[in-house]
Amino acid sequence: MVEYYKTIGNRIERLDEITDGCWINMVRPSSEELVHVIETLHVEPDFVRAALDPEESSRVEVEEEQVLMIVDIPTVEREGDENGGQIFATLPLGIIVVENAVITVCLQETSVTRSIAEGVVKDIHTALKTRFVFQLLLRVAGRFLKYLRLIERNFSKIERRLYDSMKNEELIQLLGLSKSLVYFSTSLKANEVTMEKMLRGRILKLYEDDRDILEDGLIEIRQAIEMAGIYSSILSGTMDAYASVVSNNLNIIMKVLTVITIIMTIPNIIFSFYGMNIGDGAIPLNLFWWAPLVIALAGCIVAWFFLKKKNLY
Repeated sequence: MVEYYKTIGNRIERLDEITDGCWINMVRPSSEELVHVIETLHVEPDFVRAALDPEESSRVEVEEEQVLMIVDIPTVEREGDENGGQIFATLPLGIIVVENAVITVCLQETSVTRSIAEGVVKDIHTALKTRFVFQLLLRVAGRFLKYLRLIERNFSKIERRLYDSMKNEELIQLLGLSKSLVYFSTSLKANEVTMEKMLRGRILKLYEDDRDILEDGLIEIRQAIEMAGIYSSILSGTMDAYASVVSNNLNIIMKVLTVITIIMTIPNIIFSFYGMNIGDGAIPLNLFWWAPLVIALAGCIVAWFFLKKKNLY
């Protein structure tokens, strides 16, 4: 899919064809769409195809006054429910700056570009290429922060359920959140390096207002990196504590079962003695039917007090 947009009268409007100062939004484009954009704007073919590789890393590249910037953007890999369970990942977003247009290329539709295309984001001017690119980067940083807050909220929900549940479902959801934080941390650090290169002003000409936008985005990226590190540490500690609780509960259960087994062994031994087929008087009190019961009960009480005194129960 290829869409063309341009700011007209302080509003972003959709166009039917490529014009000067427009923004071209490409989402999983077909081969024909790629060829059309490449031939019309004389774009480096490798620039357009770079972001279509899901494993492409964040970087900046310049070729004959054309600039390619690839940044990682957050996406929801799997939707959850009211109890959490969401899993997040990242995808590369290619931003190409050519002489008379800005091109974005991605494998799937994202809220970052969709919000701009629908006019949700104010003060967007596609003809001001540098500012438009930095506004995109600012939106990417803000989306990371939003998803990190969602991760923290999901984690809190799962943590509350851990107190009442010992099922594997909660542990699997925690592992999914931990995986999401690893993706976010890696992508955020790569984006930070890319934005710092842009801040030097050697790739795109920086104006004062543009620098402020980029610095705001860089601040949010660094804040997101710190948040991801904090949440990752808390999540790791919670999973370790959960594993310790499970192990401790298992030890308590085994301890109780062992004590019960020891105490139940005493009546079995007593009744075995009195059940032997031997002469009268060979075993004390074998003429009284209640004797084995009393002796067994006394043995259980003595064993229980002994285990209690030794803190074994």
